[in-house]
Amino acid sequence: MSLFAPASCPRLIVKIGSALLVDEGGAVRRDWLAGIAADIAERARAGQQVAVVSSGAIALGARRLGLPKGGRASLEDAQAAAATGQIALSQVWAEVLGAEGLTAAQMLVTLDDLEHRRRYLNAAATLGRLLGLGVVPVINENDSVATEEIRFGDNDRLAARIAQAAGAQGVVLLSDIDGLYDRNPALAGAQHIARVERIDAEIEAMADAGSASGMGSGGMVSKIAAARIAGAAGAHLAITSGRIERPLSTAARHTIFVAEKGASARKAWLAGGLTARGRLVIDAGAVKALQGGASLLAAGITSASGEFARGDILDIAGPDGRTVARGLSEYPAADAAAILGLGREAQAAALGYAPRSAMVHRDHLVLL
Repeated sequence: MSLFAPASCPRLIVKIGSALLVDEGGAVRRDWLAGIAADIAERARAGQQVAVVSSGAIALGARRLGLPKGGRASLEDAQAAAATGQIALSQVWAEVLGAEGLTAAQMLVTLDDLEHRRRYLNAAATLGRLLGLGVVPVINENDSVATEEIRFGDNDRLAARIAQAAGAQGVVLLSDIDGLYDRNPALAGAQHIARVERIDAEIEAMADAGSASGMGSGGMVSKIAAARIAGAAGAHLAITSGRIERPLSTAARHTIFVAEKGASARKAWLAGGLTARGRLVIDAGAVKALQGGASLLAAGITSASGEFARGDILDIAGPDGRTVARGLSEYPAADAAAILGLGREAQAAALGYAPRSAMVHRDHLVLL
């Protein structure tokens, strides 16, 4: 994993899946976790700052409460398991990191914490301060209050969003698989993909949505989504197997998703968003204009949907339905609907006030 050496990657986010941290009986794999702590300590001594996104709370809590299906039989079971398991999970992390002379800190976040700009900046400031103090933040989704409608649902994408908030240069997803294959790796002839320069339709078609262990909530689809989020923020992402001892210090096969040239912090936040309040469909001419760096004008929009206010995030789709951009609306939904397809003079008549310069200004818009 030379790509994630301290010299080239001052800040690293490490995500650990439930199947690695918790055994089939619902107990912590403590010896393996102690090896992870030793790896983190080595990196810290070399000058690297590491944050951990740790699954496992639901699996641990389900065992303690005797809940079926690993605590995932219902939302209520998952919330109860998370509340019970999180305290045990944080204690284990504090102990194994403490044995290496490191201080652990717990951060529980919800989707809203990272989707709302002000709360995102608050989380980013906390992460930055903790890492600057030499603390190892251990982060998880706050599943005890998350709902089906408002949640990350997997820690792969959470890790990518945390990397973005922390200004990290790399993300390692430790998983029960050693990377991306051109088809389900259980099938004969499956070929491992070592490096991905660009995530396109061909790469997305290789993903298998299943979680091999049955314990986690994300498969390869979520990992590719995470790579897209991390890459847009300028962070490389690796998927590698955690089914070995000391996986952060042992050379092993993996898939590297190479980051794009870093966007501005605000545009990276927009690109990494998982929720949008509305959707605009635009014509081919407008797509070309956006690709050339222009703002989105009402004249190029063919339809709008959703209940959104000025400043809300909108997905922007081309005539084929594919989302091509995301941006902040300059209008509430009712006013946006009133001026679709209209030129500037006609907009003034429809609105009864002077129109804004664009529906979505290029300064608040990012191509996907």
